[in-house]
Amino acid sequence: MKLPEAPISNPPQAYLDIILPLIGSARGFMENGESLVPVAFAGNLTTQKTMPVMVKSGSDETKDESAAAIKHAAVLIEADFVFVVMEAWSLRPDKLHRYNEILDKYGSIGNSPYAIDVVTLSLETRHGMWLAQMPIKPKGHSKKKRTFGQPEFRFFTEAKGRFVDLLPAKDSVPQTLQ
Repeated sequence: MKLPEAPISNPPQAYLDIILPLIGSARGFMENGESLVPVAFAGNLTTQKTMPVMVKSGSDETKDESAAAIKHAAVLIEADFVFVVMEAWSLRPDKLHRYNEILDKYGSIGNSPYAIDVVTLSLETRHGMWLAQMPIKPKGHSKKKRTFGQPEFRFFTEAKGRFVDLLPAKDSVPQTLQ
């Protein structure tokens, strides 16, 4: 997904209190040499509960099934937010301006020689979406252990794709967050 530039903006503290430990767990898995399994968390700010949903990314059909499962979990716990953690490919920063050209030539970012492994974080709320991508780097001299830096979230009021609009409709939306 190619994103337009948006200002760095951390999500409100109520969300950070829940998602920062999840980000720490994801980092811990990678630093212990484990794979980062794509996962979404439907969360409720009032109850402080989250429901994990494994994301299958093999085909368009399995991605659609995963999105439907996330939506179902969000309904079950009356979610206020959905937080998704996954590995992805992104373009090196110096090649971002060539995004369309690279897609035309290689068919996907992952097939291009300019792809880098990243951890992608997305936090969908009723107020918009915060996204962060951090490059994955080796941890020390290990070939198996990897890590990523601190996220710098960017706020978006509009986003498109399979893994957006995952929250159930709600009659009233609070105007401010603490």
